[in-house]
Amino acid sequence: MIRYSLVCEAGHGFESWFPSSDSYDTQIERGLVTCPVCDTAKVGKALMVPNVARTDRGREPAAPAKGEAPVTMIAEPERQMRAMLRALREHVMANAEHVGARFPEEARRIHYGEAEGRSIYGEATPAEARALVEEGIEVAAIPILPDDRN
Repeated sequence: MIRYSLVCEAGHGFESWFPSSDSYDTQIERGLVTCPVCDTAKVGKALMVPNVARTDRGREPAAPAKGEAPVTMIAEPERQMRAMLRALREHVMANAEHVGARFPEEARRIHYGEAEGRSIYGEATPAEARALVEEGIEVAAIPILPDDRN
């Protein structure tokens, strides 16, 4: 089995296991590998860091102490993408009405002319968002960045 780090055209990262590299190639060509966030089949391999065991130590590095988080270095393209996503989120929050969990219902009301046309944002499950798109209602998921969760 091979584990690949994958990324979709929208920049969503995820992992998947394949029996072989040929199996990965076949599934990608047939459009069978899709992003779990946005469901696109435009997926490719992400930069992967090999997991190399160290032989100069007799034990694994200590886990972070309680309250400490592991640290990673973010490359400039990802930093720029995060800044754009953060700016988009701030623009939406400043210029649209927050409707919370009523988002799917209110989006339908606006789409079908039962409510005043306006920009809204709120929460929807992936299944609710997919159903809206299938009805022809334009919606977009704006991911919450790790820094925004703090």
